[in-house]
Amino acid sequence: MNETPDSPNPGELPPNISREDFMSALFANMVVQQTNMALIFLGKTAHPETGERVKDLEAAQMFIEQLEMLEAKTKGNLDKREEGLLKQSLMALRLAFVETVEQGDTGSAPAAEASPGQPAAGPAAGSEKKVVTEPGAAAEDAEARKKFSKKY
Repeated sequence: MNETPDSPNPGELPPNISREDFMSALFANMVVQQTNMALIFLGKTAHPETGERVKDLEAAQMFIEQLEMLEAKTKGNLDKREEGLLKQSLMALRLAFVETVEQGDTGSAPAAEASPGQPAAGPAAGSEKKVVTEPGAAAEDAEARKKFSKKY
């Protein structure tokens, strides 16, 4: 294998970083990544490749549920920073999900919101796109909204 001298070997930690700090950084990266994916599918953030806003509530719900599972499975095993990041991310995503469901499919959502908690700056230049994969998906989507919103 041709590896550059600067690239770490698999399983080897970067210099001057403890294993605990490295694992904490990986955990935070995963939480942020899942949060960003949920925000993309809620139409709150533009898709990085297309620049369009996409609403796919089922996909957003899956990412939120994965974070909820992570919270349940790691309960008592996280430090205060990790726990705070996870709780804050879930709280922001739940609020964003409820806001998206309440706005309906009218396309009048404030699309310029960069992240939860920040005021919207007005309508975005990109268009909003509702993803529907099957003819009966609209009914299933409505049912998924009911099931998910009952948790709060």
